[in-house]
Amino acid sequence: MARLALNVVLVLCCSLLHFCCSRPSRTRKAVSARGVEEDDVKSQLERLWQEVNSLKEMQALQTVCLRGIKAHKKCYLTIEEPKHYHEANEDCIAQGGTLATPRDATENNELRDYARRSAPGSRDFWIGVADIVKEGQYVDVNSMPVSYFNWDRSRKQPTGTKRESCVALSVAAQGRWADEVCRSLKKYICEYIIP
Repeated sequence: MARLALNVVLVLCCSLLHFCCSRPSRTRKAVSARGVEEDDVKSQLERLWQEVNSLKEMQALQTVCLRGIKAHKKCYLTIEEPKHYHEANEDCIAQGGTLATPRDATENNELRDYARRSAPGSRDFWIGVADIVKEGQYVDVNSMPVSYFNWDRSRKQPTGTKRESCVALSVAAQGRWADEVCRSLKKYICEYIIP
């Protein structure tokens, strides 16, 4: 009989222990609630940082737009320090943009006029068009095919040589394009998308 009583007590103790451990205590709920609150605060802080960074980018873009011109939901800025094509593109990227890529005649003419006004006496400016990867297949700096061209046919452009793979917009040739040696030093035009 003592054995039976001992077994019953053990089963009751195990059941009670299991029941107590399986239900979350109030302290567990409080810790859990605190964890949820901390996660919520962290996500709010993360969103605020993203917003602050976005505002910083917009402020920087406005500064660029004030120094350059605004057209077609983009800002353009001429850089008067001559660089090789790749250095020019890297500089534009470092400033939050890319080399400018005219998508139609209107954009091309605005770039030409802006370049003429902002850098009087300058002839050629790098733009974001090249056929470096495959000769004759011109792409923009994001490797997307270019559909608008404004070649200077009086100079038999593009020449089609493998040495000349980067495109310059010529102010002297009324905004016509020429493919040039990428290692040539030229001024350039950066493009910034307005969000």
